[in-house]
Amino acid sequence: MASPTAQQKDLLRAHMKEIRAESAARDPDAADKLAKRFPLKLLDRFGPVVAGYRAINDELDPLPLLNWLRRKGAKIVLPRVESSGEMTFRLHEKPEDLVKGPFGLLQPASDAIEIRPKLVLAPLLAFDARGTRLGYGKGHYDRAIKGLREEGPCFFVGLGYAQQQVDAVPSEPHDIALDWAETPHNSVPLFLAKAAPQNPEN
Repeated sequence: MASPTAQQKDLLRAHMKEIRAESAARDPDAADKLAKRFPLKLLDRFGPVVAGYRAINDELDPLPLLNWLRRKGAKIVLPRVESSGEMTFRLHEKPEDLVKGPFGLLQPASDAIEIRPKLVLAPLLAFDARGTRLGYGKGHYDRAIKGLREEGPCFFVGLGYAQQQVDAVPSEPHDIALDWAETPHNSVPLFLAKAAPQNPEN
C-alpha cells in the first residue's frame, strides 16, 4: 500500500499534468524563449558535459537550448535507462543514433559512449522553493544524481514552465532536490534556499 506522501504525490501529478498541458498550449514559443535566456554561467561553471533529455508529452522541449549549448562548446549527453533499471548518461551527437527505450523515450544506443555530466537538465511536473522536484515516480533521476554526486559535484537543474512552481511538493527521504529551476520567463536559484538556515532566529 502506498504511503500517504506517495498518494499525495499521485494526486499532485494528475493536477500538474493538466497545468503543464495548459502552459504548453498557451506558450508555443517557450522552448526558444528558454534557449535565449538560459544563463551561460551555468555552462561556464559546470560544463562542458551537459545532460539533456528528449521531451515527451507536454514537457518543455530542451532541443533549442541543447543546440545552443552545443554551439557554445558543450558536449551533450542524454539519459539511457538500462535493462537493470539504472539510468546512465551517454554521448548524443546525431538524432538518427537514438533508439526507442522504455516509456516511449528516445535514448542513446547501448554502444554510445558513457560520460559523466556535472550539469544535468531534467524535466519535471512540479517544483517548489525548497527545490523539491515532482517527476513521474520512477526515481530514475534521484538515483542517477545520487550516484553522480558520489563521484564529484553535479548541478541539478529542472526545466519547466513558471506555472509548474507550486507552494509545496510532498517530499520523501530518497528525493534529490534541484539546485536550480529554469523557465521561459525566469531563473530560480534554489540552492540559495537550501543553504539558508531552516530555523533562523528572529
